[in-house]
Amino acid sequence: MASERITQKDLYKILGAEPSDSPAELKRKYQKLALLYHPDKQQADVPAGEVEERVQRFIEIDQAWKILGNEETKKEYDLQQHGLNICHVLFIEDNLTKEWPLHAQVYLEDMSWNEDEQCYTLSCRCGGNYTVFKSETKDVSLVCCDTCSLVIEILQ
Repeated sequence: MASERITQKDLYKILGAEPSDSPAELKRKYQKLALLYHPDKQQADVPAGEVEERVQRFIEIDQAWKILGNEETKKEYDLQQHGLNICHVLFIEDNLTKEWPLHAQVYLEDMSWNEDEQCYTLSCRCGGNYTVFKSETKDVSLVCCDTCSLVIEILQ
């Protein structure tokens, strides 16, 4: 992933975004900030100290976008930020839904069964999937989309 320095900051806060924002919303927020802070867009009469601050802010915005603008690195960042297993997301603590938007409550039997992979899946509004493997059905209560940060609660 990107530098350790940037991953310790809240990338969503840098872009003025939320984990539930769509890729298009993230891009729009990035572009707005990039235009505002881009070194080529600065006025000539700005004090040198402010110019340096604005350049650093632009670099921060650009680094945040490089992670959140890419589906794979965004997913990795989201999972790391919430201390979750990158292979498959299983939530046990209900308080995590305060940070991750709860999309829906779903009964396991309402999800599609995939015999080959031995898992249940449900399409997310972003186009990704919620996946619960057969071996996890007893333990799972909340599942994250494999593409965005939305969460569903599995009812049994």
